[in-house]
Amino acid sequence: MTHKRGINSDDLFRITWVSDPSISTYQGHLAYVSKNVNEKQDGYATHIRLLHPDTMENISFTAGEQDHSPAWSKDGTKLAFIRKVKDKPQVWVMPLFGGEAVAVTKLQHGVSQFQWSPDGEALLIKSQVDPKDKESTLSAPSSQGKSDEPEPKKKQEAIVVDRIRYKSDGGGLWNGRRSHLFLVDLKTKHTIALTTGDYDIGDYAWSPDGNQIVFVAKAPEANESQHDLDMKDTNDLYMIDLSGEGLRKLSDSTMSIRAIAFSHDGSALAFHASDRSYHNATHVRLYTMQLEDGTVTCLSQALDRPIGHYAVSDMRSHISTTGPVYSRDGASIYSLVTTDGSVQLASFAVDGSGMDMLTEGPREIYQFAVIDHDTLVLASADPLHPGELYRFTLSSRTLIPLTRSNDELWDEVELSTPESFSFTASDGESIQAWIMKPIGFHEGSKVPTVLEIHGGPHAMYAHTFMHEFQLLASRGYAVVFCNPRGGHGYGQLYVNAVRGDYGGRDYQDVMEAMDHALKTYSFIDETRLGVTGGSYGGFMTNWIVGHTNRFKAAVTQRSISNWISFYGVSDIGFHFSEDQIGGNPWQHLELLWKHSPIAYVEQVETPLLILHGEQDLRCPIEQAEQLFTALKRLGKETRFVRFPNSNHELSRGGHPGLRTQRLEHIVGWFDMHL
Repeated sequence: MTHKRGINSDDLFRITWVSDPSISTYQGHLAYVSKNVNEKQDGYATHIRLLHPDTMENISFTAGEQDHSPAWSKDGTKLAFIRKVKDKPQVWVMPLFGGEAVAVTKLQHGVSQFQWSPDGEALLIKSQVDPKDKESTLSAPSSQGKSDEPEPKKKQEAIVVDRIRYKSDGGGLWNGRRSHLFLVDLKTKHTIALTTGDYDIGDYAWSPDGNQIVFVAKAPEANESQHDLDMKDTNDLYMIDLSGEGLRKLSDSTMSIRAIAFSHDGSALAFHASDRSYHNATHVRLYTMQLEDGTVTCLSQALDRPIGHYAVSDMRSHISTTGPVYSRDGASIYSLVTTDGSVQLASFAVDGSGMDMLTEGPREIYQFAVIDHDTLVLASADPLHPGELYRFTLSSRTLIPLTRSNDELWDEVELSTPESFSFTASDGESIQAWIMKPIGFHEGSKVPTVLEIHGGPHAMYAHTFMHEFQLLASRGYAVVFCNPRGGHGYGQLYVNAVRGDYGGRDYQDVMEAMDHALKTYSFIDETRLGVTGGSYGGFMTNWIVGHTNRFKAAVTQRSISNWISFYGVSDIGFHFSEDQIGGNPWQHLELLWKHSPIAYVEQVETPLLILHGEQDLRCPIEQAEQLFTALKRLGKETRFVRFPNSNHELSRGGHPGLRTQRLEHIVGWFDMHL
């Protein structure tokens, strides 16, 4: 038997990620996105592959370096997708049976999303609009006839800010544009704007008869200012009647609405939404609306779990998970459910008679598509696989692999299988946790152990693949991780418990998880413990080293150290701090300081490595700078690593080379101190 090695940080360059399954109604051809680190190892290449349903032949279908979002026409003979050429993503269409892909849009600011019309003769496009653009500049300028002369250097201009939501992590400073809907006639190539105004379009759906379009937006009401909209936590459903009857508001501004879908007969909508009863910690639920009379029904009321995907992984960044999908007979609606360390697929009866959890076991389903009344395709990961496509049969509840994208790499490496356990916290609550043994572990030995803490905090560690954890295991570390209070997957009260109590019960939970692991697993060397986490996990790491010396080394990543400054510098600080901590700097200065890890910096004795992206606008780098400066001023052992051109998503979607450097810094710090 060939000896396997442990996984390396550079194995990131060989991992393939699969997503976005789309089923053709013509012979059931399956299109999906395959993503890899590009040849220069400075970014990612995505292309679309085609899987034949009978022969299982798996071929590369598109040749672009940035092709994604495949969608079949209704007759299943044409595949539309978004191709990014230079900095402009546009929609292209390619015939199933050969021929070249052809660009069918040329919008000046590119395309972010699209849908086919029910008759296949048009596309519904979402694109940005700049109020300064003239109507004649709707299309992107042609490259033909351009002069060889270099364009004149643009004059630098001051940036005028007049709204509180003026920046976003990954998006940078607001460019003044709004996202709106456009209709593109595929025969004439004529493009018309369907929506306008000082607001952005969220999700949208086209009625089966092609006569109506429903979209989600936070549109201004009478006498409502831009400031009011920026502070508003709810949005609404709007309908456009393409026969010319204009725009109609469908909802009552009491919910925050996400993904939407029409029923097959067009009489109803399904949508995911939060009623905001627990503010940011509120469970998202599945609703339907009868369009005739506006009756809204919650189909998941009896389920004390959130609808949707809330699993943490370092394999995916900003992936669009699947919203509600009606079954072929229209009697039920499929939705993802985050529950007890897994993301599963459930079916909810439209008549409200109940739900059925269709899948089970240790897995993270992140997307799905319906083939027929008895068959679906699932995009699913598990602790030993970053994600593959599976055929799922409802009648037998069986899963058959359709892709094996990483088998060649997996044949070389040995992975550590997480062991799930639960323990009873000191207040009687059951907490789910996992432990991973190091690769090459020998019974009777003692090993250094790292406690990992997830971000969010309204997220969840899951039965899924984590490169960082596997790398630590390959370097000789055991890894412990858990879902403390504040995480999703264990009930509404569980996820709400952290609000107003950062550093309280959540801190006790992670400490008690470590206590339980030490009592249960004799191979853990209690004299060589490390701790790390990112975002909220970074906050908790900072909090831990200011409140206990039990850990011999710590690594804080993209963290929060000071809630007072966080309020004004984070893209979400002004509302997140009020919701999660309970105040603002001018009224609740002592409260924010009490929950700030930097307030306890004098007590820190643990060597602390600080990792932070320089373009992080969610937890801006000044949070790391403050902490580093204070620790250095006090003569504490610390090191600060800054990642250029990197935002909050560095660990799961950032520059590949910087991702591997980040991993090596983490392991190197623990090697030095443990």
